[in-house]
Amino acid sequence: MKAVGVTEFGGPEALRVLELPVPEAGPGEIRIRVHAAGVNPVDAMVRRGEAFVSAAQPPYVPGMDAAGVVDQIGEDTDTDLAIGERVMAVAVVSGTHGAYAEHLVVPVESVVRIPPALSDMEAATLPMNGLTARMALDILQPPPGGTVAVIGAAGAVGGYAVQLATADGYRVVADAAPRDEQLVKELGADVIVPRGNDFAQLVRQHFPQGVDGLVDTAALAGIAAGAVRDGGRVATSAGGDSSGERGIVTQHTFVPNYAREHAKLDRLRQLAEEGRITPRVAQTLPAEQAPEAHRLMAAGGLRGRIVLIF
Repeated sequence: MKAVGVTEFGGPEALRVLELPVPEAGPGEIRIRVHAAGVNPVDAMVRRGEAFVSAAQPPYVPGMDAAGVVDQIGEDTDTDLAIGERVMAVAVVSGTHGAYAEHLVVPVESVVRIPPALSDMEAATLPMNGLTARMALDILQPPPGGTVAVIGAAGAVGGYAVQLATADGYRVVADAAPRDEQLVKELGADVIVPRGNDFAQLVRQHFPQGVDGLVDTAALAGIAAGAVRDGGRVATSAGGDSSGERGIVTQHTFVPNYAREHAKLDRLRQLAEEGRITPRVAQTLPAEQAPEAHRLMAAGGLRGRIVLIF
């Protein structure tokens, strides 16, 4: 099968097309014929040898978001999925076990159907990013009707965090650059403040007692924790720490811990089917252009994810 990965760590140019054996689905597993794979920041970490490669031998195939069709169902796998059904999945990268490939084997718990109205490209932006946002909100545990602040709301994880928090019934205050204000408003934020280092002060103008929790996708938790009430929580997917200040607890999201949380993944599917969360595709590229996809991602400014087509 065709895959895209690295045999040596490096920059985007290290990514190359590889010919690898087609994996077989074992008990409790499903093989997907991948049509689309989302490109995420963690993929660059795999490419550089910074994540998910310590116990594996090369080649290393990145990719944690996949969409395609069920291609094989392993023996003794309990599922109502059928061969040929359109599905999306989250993959935990391990050596060649990544979504940048024509075939991907994952545990059955990591797979759900694609909502009929979504394209494969749209679906390939949802599982990993959506589960990261879901995990962040689960870490925060706001009280019913509580308040949540989101930094990086125009990004993929931040956007899903705004929409999921809204779906959960929380009030949301989010940051946005001027060009993103309308987008963040459409995502459901109740209050929008300008993007910048004075985030905490601006949030306090609207919520003097502080918000119940903060979702940080921009590594700004250290300076933004002032927006959080005493004893509140911070969930960060991008580093930074504010633990210990005024009893605030900071916890990092680690989406592989949710990779088999089938009910949570299926809830994302349901919300997408209802139009309450909206996958955003910034650009699509052929798989062979993965190096360019990584360059574009590194340049920043994307509103949504790049998706590779297989």
